[in-house]
Amino acid sequence: MTTANGWGANSEYGTLRDVLLCRPENFRWLPTSSISKATLRSGAKFDVQLAMRQHREMVQAYEDAGVKCHFLEPDPNLPYQVYARDSSFMTPYGAVVTQMHQWWRRGEYAPVIRFYQEKGIPIFNMVTASAFEGGDFDVIEPGAALIGYCGERTQEPAATQVAGWLRDKGWEVKLAPIAEHYVHIDLMVCMLAPKLAAVCLDTTDDDVIAWLKGKKIELIPVSYRDTMELGCNVMALGNERILSTSQSKDLNAKLRALGFTVYDPDVTMFTLGGGGVHCMAQSLRRDPA
Repeated sequence: MTTANGWGANSEYGTLRDVLLCRPENFRWLPTSSISKATLRSGAKFDVQLAMRQHREMVQAYEDAGVKCHFLEPDPNLPYQVYARDSSFMTPYGAVVTQMHQWWRRGEYAPVIRFYQEKGIPIFNMVTASAFEGGDFDVIEPGAALIGYCGERTQEPAATQVAGWLRDKGWEVKLAPIAEHYVHIDLMVCMLAPKLAAVCLDTTDDDVIAWLKGKKIELIPVSYRDTMELGCNVMALGNERILSTSQSKDLNAKLRALGFTVYDPDVTMFTLGGGGVHCMAQSLRRDPA
């Protein structure tokens, strides 16, 4: 199902029609997570022109797949706005505006609300209980969601608040505490297609793995090393098509062997900053699954 005016998504794998992104003209690496902190310690150099080229390559992949790209208005005070997954997430009932934990991301609510209002996209709700980031909202299948929280980014009171809204709509919700090292649940669990998920078995709790298997979901394993390089953080486009990255060679090969079409742009300027292609994109409209 979708909202009355057609916006919304009830899965992570229905055919993607519209996606929300943000151009990286203000992007720079900050110590937002274990991943970006390691990058900064390594002495690697950020290249804004390379980031712009890589982002354009990703946008081209979406457009080649027939997805309409929408863009948040970049704000020079919001360097991590490029990770458009976190400041909101989509449900079948409209968007949920989140509440970012780190001070340099808190203002991201403003351009997100303006975008939804200007486009006439319904806002289902807004998180108020504590911090919640969209990378911790993972629709497993219609009517079932996995919500992660670590305390450093998404916090338990907000996770419980969001779960309550969905349970009131009849959803099954699995709450999953995760270690701060792993940032968001979508680094470890990403739906690819109906009953098929990419999962880092080394980092995902046995309880969550058992829950997924109980739903007859086939798990494609992703190694710990690839996971920490955002290799599991991919975007399903529907119709056996996946937007991945050039670095995620093992998962890409497994998907192609299963018959998937895989788009694999180089997005290293963003993965080194702590987010992959799933982190950079918010589904706005998917065909009902």
